[in-house]
Amino acid sequence: MAETQTVSGRTRGMGEIVDVAGKVTELAPFGNTLADLARERPEIVGLTADMGRYSDILPFRDAHPMRFFNVGMAEQNLIMMAAGLAKTGKIAYCTTYSVFITRRAYDFVAIACAHSMANVKIFAGMPGLVNGYGATHQATEDLNMMRGIADLTIIDPCDATELKQVVRAVADIPGTVYVRNLRGKVPVELDADYRFELGKAKVLRPGRDVGIISTGYMSARGLDAAKAAQAQGVDAGVLHVSTIKPFDKAGVLDFARRFDRLIVAENHKTSGGLTSLVVEALYEAGMVKPLVKIGLEDSFFECGSQEYLEAKYGVDTPRFIRAIVDGK
Repeated sequence: MAETQTVSGRTRGMGEIVDVAGKVTELAPFGNTLADLARERPEIVGLTADMGRYSDILPFRDAHPMRFFNVGMAEQNLIMMAAGLAKTGKIAYCTTYSVFITRRAYDFVAIACAHSMANVKIFAGMPGLVNGYGATHQATEDLNMMRGIADLTIIDPCDATELKQVVRAVADIPGTVYVRNLRGKVPVELDADYRFELGKAKVLRPGRDVGIISTGYMSARGLDAAKAAQAQGVDAGVLHVSTIKPFDKAGVLDFARRFDRLIVAENHKTSGGLTSLVVEALYEAGMVKPLVKIGLEDSFFECGSQEYLEAKYGVDTPRFIRAIVDGK
């Protein structure tokens, strides 16, 4: 049976700031953590495809300029250079937008990296509706695509707390890793005692009436909605599935058994990502329960702010609350 961890409450940490709305955030947790880790691990190098500023790798560049490579707007070259450096004994952290990795360099990730178990760590930024530039820049199907590559680890962190732990953890995960990177002012949602474990789902809130199974920052949305729904007399639990591959099937089933109805949520299309994994696991276990999907439809999406897009396409906190309270 998979191990779970209950997390409640939190404390402020180093590097965190509070904005005018009272939200605790941390600036560039990926790049700052990578810069610190690289001081301990001289074999680490960093690469980007002309997206240094927008992938938050600049703190690494500034701290280790001789170990940083900007390949220009050439994502296939980015992956091939990372694979080549890995062959020489380096741990290659490479960054650009997730949509450019998956749509432009898919074969190179599959063959040059995963097939060879190359020590390449891909931090893919702006996944799903985080990117406001429309369909050309929105990777709303990346989990589906990357799941199809053998020997590839896939991680979708919740917040700054988990992302920093993931940056360190992937250095010791064999082979190629694909991480949905969080950039800029990244919210701090999880308690400082939270511990990322590869392949382990974590219970963030126990609950009683309805169970939310979520990944990425949608787990933070689930926590916010669960707190709001509590005032309406509905007690929701939240299971955060940060590792998409390998998938914690046992942990998900253990959580699902506790509830009469379920909600699955992801910043991704509801086909091919977490929702498909959960439905497959329930079916194979012979577990039949009412289930609401919160995710993106099979479509292309327009330009707009993250707040606008999430509200329009039904993946914001009010949508969560309706699903928790009304069951639909």
